[in-house]
Amino acid sequence: MAAAHNHGGGEPGDEGHGKAGHDHAGGANARSLIIALSLTGTFLIAELVGAWWFNSLALLSDAAHMFTDAAALAIALTAIKIGQRPADKQRTYGYRRFEILAAAFNAVLLFVVAGYVLYEGAMRFFEPEEVQSVGMFAVASIGLVVNLVAMRVLAGGREASLNVKGAYLEVWADMLGSLGVIGAAIAIYFTNWSWIDPAVAIGIGLWVLPRTWLLLRDTTHILLQGVPRGTDLDAIRAAMSAVPGVAGVHDLHVWSVAGDDASLTSHVVTMPGSDPQAVRAAISAMLEERFTILHSTIQTETEPCSDEQALHA
Repeated sequence: MAAAHNHGGGEPGDEGHGKAGHDHAGGANARSLIIALSLTGTFLIAELVGAWWFNSLALLSDAAHMFTDAAALAIALTAIKIGQRPADKQRTYGYRRFEILAAAFNAVLLFVVAGYVLYEGAMRFFEPEEVQSVGMFAVASIGLVVNLVAMRVLAGGREASLNVKGAYLEVWADMLGSLGVIGAAIAIYFTNWSWIDPAVAIGIGLWVLPRTWLLLRDTTHILLQGVPRGTDLDAIRAAMSAVPGVAGVHDLHVWSVAGDDASLTSHVVTMPGSDPQAVRAAISAMLEERFTILHSTIQTETEPCSDEQALHA
């Protein structure tokens, strides 16, 4: 006998659609990102020239990290602009996943750059090269000032926007790299130990790689429609099952579009005599309140669907 399904319809309570979980940063955040990106991008070019001119691998390594800062700022700014585009017939989720694609590309590119720096640093231990410590110190000092200014510009919006917060943390991390290069330049000036330059470069590279791996891991997880990190699927299932009128929960899926949101779809078997629309509304409200899932689609059934029955046969 075919199962009798009661599908969520198009009324507001039918699918349990909450408010959209989009992160639309305001004009102030966009202006802050533009200023920080201009500062970081300009100095990135100067640091690359300085690394070549003063023959400093540490400066090159720091420039690689500065590149990730500029990329993070550009991604955050682009996400604000593109993410504001409405969904259309071709992209029903909108354009927010662009940020995840760009972040994944950024991580892969940084792996390549860090690998080159580590290889070149190892080679310089066997064939040391002279480093102009004074120029190295000057460029790194300017970089420190640029990072401090960028941090100041971004500080006001880091609590209101996840994009801005991520960019702020990138700049903060690069500020520490600039301090490392400054320390290396001072040490080389007083000791003439040229091996300090590749040692610091390798240190920066090894420090950046774990953060890059975490970025690649998280973006890949999102692209594979994985359950958002920190979300307990079993707890969600138990909470849904505890809603009055619910007899069972199956085909439960939770995923994220851009990393700072969560969407849910599920089939819910209702108890005889219960009001399916009221059950859907209660589940949707519970998911929003307890798990901050603002977009849920609940399909109600009077009996488990045939696939679920076969699964538990």
